[in-house]
Amino acid sequence: MIKLIIVDDHFHVREAWSWVLNQIPGLTVIAQCANGQEAIEAAQRLQPDVMLMDIHMKPVNGIEATRTIRGFSSDIKIIGVSVQAERSYVNEMLRNGANGYVTKNSSSQEMVTAIDEVLAGKTYICEEVGHLRPVVAVR
Repeated sequence: MIKLIIVDDHFHVREAWSWVLNQIPGLTVIAQCANGQEAIEAAQRLQPDVMLMDIHMKPVNGIEATRTIRGFSSDIKIIGVSVQAERSYVNEMLRNGANGYVTKNSSSQEMVTAIDEVLAGKTYICEEVGHLRPVVAVR
């Protein structure tokens, strides 16, 4: 069973993704977090396989949370999730340790593909921002 944590400051976004992803055989959402600080604490406590990490949150944003989580775990796969489809956001997430990036416009099937790809050790960039390549992955 693949254990997921969804991190987003919007309750309805967390609930929607949780419902959708819990319908997929082999996936289970084990926690939802409203900000980066909660994400860091949940990552330490629960050791998920994958975290879906929103970027724009307060008091700790997704980029800072990703960097902190990378400091204590290289095993947790982190997929940046944002409304932003700009290269600078993608690069910043990847530079700070994310394994992939999808926009909030991505379909549920694309999110599942992203999860599968990062678990296979690949870097996944969604179709919406894929045209922005080259994306720099520095870890």
